[in-house]
Amino acid sequence: MAFFKFNNIRVAGIACAVPMNKVKTESYKSLFGDEEVVKFMAMTGVKESRRTSEFQTCSDLGYRAAKELLAKKGIAAEEIGALLFVSHSPDYRRPSTAFVLQYRLGIPKEAVCYDISLGCSSLVVGMQTVASIMNTSDIKKALVVVGDTAGKSVYPTDRSSAMLFGEAGAVMLLEKTSNVKDEICALVRSDGSGYRYMIIPGGGYRNLHASEEVVMCEDGNERTLMNSFIQGTSVFTFTIFDVPRLIKDFLTQTKTTPDDFDCFAFHQANLYILKQIAKKTKIDFERMPITLDRYGNTSGASAIVSLCDRYGKDDERKVIKVMACGFGIGISLGITAFEIDTDDILPIYEDNEIFEEGLITNPNQLYEKK
Repeated sequence: MAFFKFNNIRVAGIACAVPMNKVKTESYKSLFGDEEVVKFMAMTGVKESRRTSEFQTCSDLGYRAAKELLAKKGIAAEEIGALLFVSHSPDYRRPSTAFVLQYRLGIPKEAVCYDISLGCSSLVVGMQTVASIMNTSDIKKALVVVGDTAGKSVYPTDRSSAMLFGEAGAVMLLEKTSNVKDEICALVRSDGSGYRYMIIPGGGYRNLHASEEVVMCEDGNERTLMNSFIQGTSVFTFTIFDVPRLIKDFLTQTKTTPDDFDCFAFHQANLYILKQIAKKTKIDFERMPITLDRYGNTSGASAIVSLCDRYGKDDERKVIKVMACGFGIGISLGITAFEIDTDDILPIYEDNEIFEEGLITNPNQLYEKK
């Protein structure tokens, strides 16, 4: 069992940003028909989502969130000893987007920076990785930046995905403390046998120059090899059985019950799945913030988006105990528990800015000008 427990490390703050562009789910009625869209909204709970512009990335949104968080906390970029970017939506195939964020934020050269390629479980795995680094080093403060722009890889007429995804960037600040009661626990699992359940088959180094011919797939949706494929039945089965098992094992390992938690910040897969998970684990659904209706499925940023939505504008300052859970593409599952002061939870920011310097449309832009 890959169970992790870290003392003297706390979650010192979270923030997120979403694009300003709103997409109403009802706007798809002209494409898919009234009945299909109404049925989709009832099942998933998605009534509206946010989408980035052509050249905006989740690192742009993560940058805005990180800037706001560091400013709120009064922390200089020079104090950050590690930055991990955990996402399936990098700025480039290479280099790692973490280096771009290091440069933009002004984080020192002494810091450790790298990417981890993960989607829906990115927050939990990112936390666990950074906490492990901090636990065995002299690093006192670190950032985990997560998020995805999954909508960019969806074929426009794919009914299974076109209306589902929202886009966001989020950041978490971890900090070493002298208080032994500051504790983070995490349980992580992986099942590579499901690597085909959610996949973009083309564009990687297995099939770099994949055909972009449009194919009618067995589920009745058109796609190319450069688009997202989701095997709905397999994903549903995995979430309904494996995720509740993960939660129950975590509760057993930590000797806790659902009543010990104030908030369940779960990956916003879809509304029906979340209700089923809550029912199977006896989690009070009222303590599970839902943001699907306004922001869609925001992948690895889901948990932070949900926390910022519920507590970001709350004037009542208190310490809450959070269970966060991410599950999906990989297949990867992760669950974590931590405490956070609601004063360290920032509201959701809207942003349309892009990193103009990073927009390279001609190779000659790469040469340094003297």
